[in-house]
Amino acid sequence: METDRRASINEISAEFLGTLVLMLFGLGVNAQVTVGKVVTSVGDGTVTTYAFGDYLTLNIGWGLAVMMGVYVAGGITGAHLNPAVTFAMAFRKKFTWAKVPAYVAAQVVAAIAASGIVYLVYFEQIEYVEQSAQTQAIKNAQALPVVTQEGLEIQVEVMDGRRTMATAGIFATYPREFDDHNRVTNWTGLLDQFVGTALLLLVICAVVDKKNAGPDLSLAPIAIGAIVMIIGMAFGANCGYAVNPARDFGPRLFTCLAGWGSLVFLEPDNFWYLVPIIGPVLGGVAGVVTYDQLITRFHSDEDEDGN
Repeated sequence: METDRRASINEISAEFLGTLVLMLFGLGVNAQVTVGKVVTSVGDGTVTTYAFGDYLTLNIGWGLAVMMGVYVAGGITGAHLNPAVTFAMAFRKKFTWAKVPAYVAAQVVAAIAASGIVYLVYFEQIEYVEQSAQTQAIKNAQALPVVTQEGLEIQVEVMDGRRTMATAGIFATYPREFDDHNRVTNWTGLLDQFVGTALLLLVICAVVDKKNAGPDLSLAPIAIGAIVMIIGMAFGANCGYAVNPARDFGPRLFTCLAGWGSLVFLEPDNFWYLVPIIGPVLGGVAGVVTYDQLITRFHSDEDEDGN
């Protein structure tokens, strides 16, 4: 148990830098895949190609990004890099509640800073994607027949040059939309985030458990990165596997201020942005409780540092 109940500058700096590295690599992968997406009309349908990677690239990239972040901060704080981890460790009594606000603040600020850096690096390509999306929207609108209702012409709304959902997904996560314009619901998204984060924390507990078959300390970041990668491969289709409130809220706040506006908090409804906050926090607690009840409590001669 920590003797100093307040987070030190060293700890805050480590959480900030570790999260910054994680988010720079992760959002960078998102940006590269997004700007390389090309939709080509073929007959009555379309074909989508990716010049700089695809969904597997995202999974591998985010796994490696987490690994790099854990290597940066692991020796100082254990590399939470995620408010869900911080809350879960405090709930587990492996971390003092007094340090939670400082850790979470460092994580969110780092995610915002990383969003700004990635935005600047990819600014020109984001501009190109947005202009292409607007051009296509105008063409689609012009191709539609004029619709009237009670003698009034219904105007087709096209983009006005502001940032749109065509690039918003580089930064924050959104639910999958189907071909018929239905989408994954908030409840499914909440369950998805709950399960994904529960698995994340459960396996992290196993990795750092000295009385289990976890790896050597120097290899733990590789194992944790692999956890994130397999979560993406298994549970990424619904809403992009944020499993980290800072990873989603920080970039979402940045996009709100950087040209996308309130759209990022209103799409697809007024409450979606809460899903990757509430789901991971509750899921993280569920993950550590499950591990402790089914594994930790059966350890023999357990001491305070044994898990």
